[in-house]
Amino acid sequence: MPSRLEQLEQFYTDDPSDPFNLYALALEYQKTDGAKSIALFNRLTEEHADYIPTYYHLGKAYQEAGERESALKVFEKGIEKARRHNDLKALRELHAAHQEMLFDY
Repeated sequence: MPSRLEQLEQFYTDDPSDPFNLYALALEYQKTDGAKSIALFNRLTEEHADYIPTYYHLGKAYQEAGERESALKVFEKGIEKARRHNDLKALRELHAAHQEMLFDY
């Protein structure tokens, strides 16, 4: 039986045009390989720039990696995208994460 990671990799291979497949794969890698996760999230922002949930998780991944400035930039870009798409839930989450980083410095 294939592992969860193998299954997600196969889903992505089967349909690389579906942003959720890449998103799910990046989330799974976040558990074991932060650098790989960041690379996949960055690819997602390039290939599917309007897939808004990416920005929260990419920002958090950068935060965990100690890359504060990169995290802040990603949160800011996500806030801009969420506003443009009127995604209030994502906007609140991204704004809270951004503010938390600003005040925890």
